[in-house]
Amino acid sequence: MHWFNERPGGLDRMYQSLIDTLPAQGVGVRGMVAGSPGVFDASGGRVWSFADAQAQLHTRLWGSRMQSLSLRAAKMPDVVASHFALYAAPTVGVFRHVPKVVHFHGPWGAESHPGGGGGWSRAARVALERFVYRGATRHIVLSRAFGRLLHETYGVPEDSIRLVPGCVDIGHFDIDLGKREARERLGLPQDRPLLFCIRRLVSRMGLEDLIDAMAVVKPQLPDVLLTIAGKGPLEAQLQARIRARGLDGHVRLAGFVPDDDVPLWYRAADLSIVPTVSLEGFGLTTIESLAAGTPVLVTPVGGLPEAVAPLSAELVLPSGGYKSIGEGIAEALLGQRVLPTSDACRAYARRHFDRPVVAAQVADVYREAISVF
Repeated sequence: MHWFNERPGGLDRMYQSLIDTLPAQGVGVRGMVAGSPGVFDASGGRVWSFADAQAQLHTRLWGSRMQSLSLRAAKMPDVVASHFALYAAPTVGVFRHVPKVVHFHGPWGAESHPGGGGGWSRAARVALERFVYRGATRHIVLSRAFGRLLHETYGVPEDSIRLVPGCVDIGHFDIDLGKREARERLGLPQDRPLLFCIRRLVSRMGLEDLIDAMAVVKPQLPDVLLTIAGKGPLEAQLQARIRARGLDGHVRLAGFVPDDDVPLWYRAADLSIVPTVSLEGFGLTTIESLAAGTPVLVTPVGGLPEAVAPLSAELVLPSGGYKSIGEGIAEALLGQRVLPTSDACRAYARRHFDRPVVAAQVADVYREAISVF
């Protein structure tokens, strides 16, 4: 969709990670995104912007097609990988005799209308997704949960679906600082239990439940402090909810946190939380937290349990909702829920989700697509 440094998001972080790491796996890469002209230099000359991210839709779609034609004229690729159906659709027919691999990051139509509405707009989006996905040779999903969704919702054959988890730059999050030093740098108290959550402030992220859960935690841990980082349309509603629950001294909205500061926030926390209620294919924030050595509690939604349960089943809450989240947080902070150590968290993240580890698996799927085409 976008270049990560310009418009951060999980999909865009994954895309940039693959651009950076696939060459070491013997895969030359060229890419295109909606972004500024500066993307080309920022990507080391590997990625072109086909239109500004704020341009009119027809301009972006036309730009996607024209840029794909330009890339084809320069050199016909061996395989075409797409990460976002809307921008992949205009390229249909450009690479007619080239195998396609779809990276399925989530149901665009459903995410655009999480309440189930949307009328023809949602139907049109799903139809466009189905059109793009069914034209691919192989499909990469982040979790078994999303593999089932891709098959059941979009009719993609199960035998074309390959599971490759998300990846993060482990070295970026595994910083050489202790908890005390991290808190000192961020101006955080040293004597309070600290929780951290970084999410877009939208309904499906479960932040309303998380705030309500703090009313369950507070009587047992009166000094507890939760920081929620991120921006989104729910900011005012969440702030009002914090005040209504009498949690002003226990829950803070930090707004946008620069990428370079995120590892400090994870390291400073005793525990991080991912309270998602729907449409979570993997949850890169879970791995970011583990890479920083901080255990993460997740709701049993989508691919979240798959990401953390192999490390410890105690990281998966028994259910969603404020009561379960609150009880789980309290149990973890009081030592009643045994969580993995910092060293175990870091080792698990590095072994399974470091960028080179995942890039090698992606490269294997690309080669498979070429061999069977």
